[in-house]
Amino acid sequence: MTDEHESSEDGPIADPEAGPATAGGYLRAAREKKGFELDHISAETRIPLRHLKAIEDGAFDELPSRAYAIGFARTYARAVGLDDRDITDLVREELAEGHARQSALAGGMEPGDPAKLPSAGLAWFGAVAAIILAVGVFSFYRTYFAAGSGPAPLVAETQDVDDSEQLAANENGGAEGGDANAAVIDPEGKVVFTALEDGIWVRFYEDEGERFFEAQMASGDTFEVPADSEAPLINTGRPDAFSITIDGKEVPKLSEEPITLGDTPISASALLARSESDAASAPQLN
Repeated sequence: MTDEHESSEDGPIADPEAGPATAGGYLRAAREKKGFELDHISAETRIPLRHLKAIEDGAFDELPSRAYAIGFARTYARAVGLDDRDITDLVREELAEGHARQSALAGGMEPGDPAKLPSAGLAWFGAVAAIILAVGVFSFYRTYFAAGSGPAPLVAETQDVDDSEQLAANENGGAEGGDANAAVIDPEGKVVFTALEDGIWVRFYEDEGERFFEAQMASGDTFEVPADSEAPLINTGRPDAFSITIDGKEVPKLSEEPITLGDTPISASALLARSESDAASAPQLN
């Protein structure tokens, strides 16, 4: 890292005691050096704890998107005093390496290679499993579709499904105070910011540096985050002055008070993750 490690043409040089030379290894070493627990980083950055663990472990496939990995790793790096550009470069390299490994594994078996053919025992096991499955399907058919029973009434089944879904929605709404609506929001939906006051300065831009919009917005002005944006971010000192919707459904503001936010992810998935983190950290009322 720029602040913690020297640099070379191949990237940052790891401290011998800092752990593996990965983005997660650097972040974990810097956190432990400062004496911070992962819960502290989660509270400071408002990033869910499980996402921080995935980043430290390099398990980026457990995050919903590439934007999560890059945006959250950058925020984590700043929280522990590392150079966020070095960290995001490492994350991009690890994401590219992971994609290459998956492509190689998806190549399949080469014909004629005995080492890659299933063993005789495995083949017999597969055959037995197929027979058991066939018997189970036949028994199910005899039980539910025997001659003379006729098809079940479609209207009644549909009504039962509707009633079950409505009951589940009511229970979730009562227990979680409206979180059921958030659960059905598309994590790839259309994100729209609406200014609630006049003269609110804001900048919307891409992770790689492309600037979408930068100006003062008047009350009622809207900005739609480009649908093809890979990692959209926001910079403003008045996050409390913007309402946010995803596919027309309102989600919590980035903040309820005027604070400066920079390089804050605003994709639909990132906004939903913040909402989930806020709900998890909210005090429970008895």
